Amino acid sequence: MPFGLDGIEIGLIIVFLCLFAGILTGFPVAFAIGGAAIISFAIIAALDSAGLLIHQAVDTNAPEYRQLVAEGVNPLNISVFRYPELPRVEQPLFEGGWQLALDRNLAFIVNRMNEKVIAGPSIETLLAVLMFVLMGIVLERSRIANDLLTTMARVFGPLPGGLAVSIVVVGAFLAASTGIVGATVVTMGLLALPTMLRAGYSRELATGVIAASGTLGQIIPPSIVIVLLGTLAGDIYSAAQERRALEAGCSDALTYLGEAAVVSVGTLFQAALLPGILLAALYGAYALGFALLNPSKAPPVRGQGRVSGEVITRAEALTWFLGAPGALIGGTLLAAQLGLVGSQDLTVGAFTEAGATATLRTNVSPQCRESMIALHGQERWDAAVAQQAAIDAAGGVQEAHRRSAEELEAARAERLAAAAPVGTGIAAFYLLLALVLTTARGVAPSADARPIWIGLAGVAAALAADAFLITPLTTEGRTALILLLPTLPVLYGLRAAVRQLGANDLIRVVFPPLVLIVAVLGSILGGITNPTPAAALGAGGALMLAAYRKLRAENRSGRVVIWASFAIVIMILVGVNFDLRVGLGGATAEQWIAFAVAQAAYHFAMFGILYAAVVLWRTGVLTPAVRETAKITSMVFTILIGSQLLNLVIISFGGEHYIQDFLRSFDQEWTVFLLVMLILFLLGFVLDFLEIVYIVIPIVGPVIYGGTLDPKWVTIMIAVNLQTSFLTPPFGFALFYLRGVAPPEVTTGHIYRGIVPFVLIQLASLGILWLFPGIVTILPELMGR
Repeated sequence: MPFGLDGIEIGLIIVFLCLFAGILTGFPVAFAIGGAAIISFAIIAALDSAGLLIHQAVDTNAPEYRQLVAEGVNPLNISVFRYPELPRVEQPLFEGGWQLALDRNLAFIVNRMNEKVIAGPSIETLLAVLMFVLMGIVLERSRIANDLLTTMARVFGPLPGGLAVSIVVVGAFLAASTGIVGATVVTMGLLALPTMLRAGYSRELATGVIAASGTLGQIIPPSIVIVLLGTLAGDIYSAAQERRALEAGCSDALTYLGEAAVVSVGTLFQAALLPGILLAALYGAYALGFALLNPSKAPPVRGQGRVSGEVITRAEALTWFLGAPGALIGGTLLAAQLGLVGSQDLTVGAFTEAGATATLRTNVSPQCRESMIALHGQERWDAAVAQQAAIDAAGGVQEAHRRSAEELEAARAERLAAAAPVGTGIAAFYLLLALVLTTARGVAPSADARPIWIGLAGVAAALAADAFLITPLTTEGRTALILLLPTLPVLYGLRAAVRQLGANDLIRVVFPPLVLIVAVLGSILGGITNPTPAAALGAGGALMLAAYRKLRAENRSGRVVIWASFAIVIMILVGVNFDLRVGLGGATAEQWIAFAVAQAAYHFAMFGILYAAVVLWRTGVLTPAVRETAKITSMVFTILIGSQLLNLVIISFGGEHYIQDFLRSFDQEWTVFLLVMLILFLLGFVLDFLEIVYIVIPIVGPVIYGGTLDPKWVTIMIAVNLQTSFLTPPFGFALFYLRGVAPPEVTTGHIYRGIVPFVLIQLASLGILWLFPGIVTILPELMGR
């Protein structure tokens, strides 16, 4: 073989050379990947048919191989890398000829397209990509970035390096609301770069901070990268742990691990939040440190003006922005700890719960038992054995059975006795209203305080009414009537609070998109729904927010949009608090009234969204936004199809297993993970994150997800690593975006030098996450509780 290479190694080289050549031709990447798959397969098939590609495989009929198997070595772990001294046998790459491989690939293509693109279990999650893209593009075209940049420049401009810090803040905010790297970099490049240059900022710092901050959307959720990685990671992790369990001698991963091998996109969103904030904080700290060390290259900007609103003293700010919120939140948490706030749910299942089982399955083979002890420790295994012995002594696990009327009544009485005086939902709802009131008081301390105090008194009265007049047995309709009276003064106070908050530029600019972010991200992080419905909510909210801004720019009323937003809130509140299943029979008058209110709110909300779409279509925003959404989504799915073709080519001649066997030959999984991370970083110089996600991760994923490493941590580390692909030359997309809008005095050299510190910061953040993995895992653990 040429250069002493194995035939599979030459085949892999041919595949990747065809891929790089296809990308360099200038064809759209989505088509270049598919073309590279077809061309590389043809070349490898021709060379293999000519007898020029020979694979040196382990001879499974050799006595040495049989002896290893007899000694208990799993055949899955035997490879030419682990046991290079084993006898080998020469064989062609395509066993049975390339025609058979082609037939098999065609069948795989049909199955994979059906599973991954058309009707597979991951398609629902991938639909979130479309709606997150639409949400981001609509918000970007509503000029939210313009207002944010202008306002944040006023807030941070007078500080050393303040403009750079404001870019980081805006980048993080846009990351959570739009997540579109190209749009964010272009917008900030057009608006902020000339301002920073006129203010005397270093060209390297200005370009570097804009390009880097624009890429935060790839890690701060809701992130398209996390969605795409999550759909792959879930399948890869499950399959890899099943293989690991078989190698350990166990029947399945649930038995071996003691828990299901599952990782979801929602959990990854939770895991990505703190690392994203950490990265933004490191960017801001670098900008501030650079300004302090080089004051002439990042000077304070005077004359920016200040955010409109009253002058607030330090005591007033501490009281209303720190003391009051701290007291409200701390009091609520304390009440929850004391049992004054908690669940009032009296729902009792018709069947009893099954009896407790041991924490680990103990009825396993000797080999599996040894593997489980090595994984979980002798102490946990002994505890599980003791638990199982106690269960067996008590007659075994108690089977679930249908409860009798007496058992149902007893279970309900038990839950009633344990119910808290104030419900969790009501406490959280009125806490949020109280925080709005106190914030408004802090923003306008010289305004008439009576409406605010009246509103706070209404909050206290509502909580008291819930504690003393409402019980878990009170019907939903009666509860609504009881709370209506104390809620009226709350609404009176909120009316004044909204006016006071609207007079502040910062709140007026930040609050509307912030509400949308909290609604979308909070529903995912809180486990209320999965990313797809949350993305739909975000897309609808973005349409209404953009339409409202357009109407206000035309000096027209936006009441329809506002009332439609309230209709969505009413619909959610009614749906959460009332049983709307009126079709089951025996519905009460309260249920029918609630159903009618929910239906009315739903239809008005849909009318509001359609009205918003008409406004955006009339103003020329909707058509290009939909066109751009279709373009980006089509690119993602076309790359998905092309990457599946390329992966099938690699699988057809054994390239995937060859790479995996090489990685598994290392004894330490940390070594394997570091090697993979280095490869991903280097590939980021020449490949986009989409190609890496869809081509490389399916090949190396079964190895790095098949060990003891936490899959959430592995996925977030990969996501942060892939973020560097936007900044690393020569094919960093953020660099191209910024170069296209930069003024002539800013050269490509300035941009390349400017991003170097931020690439190093990203690598440093990987080191921090390596040393402190709890940054990734703490939020999912807290949310899981």
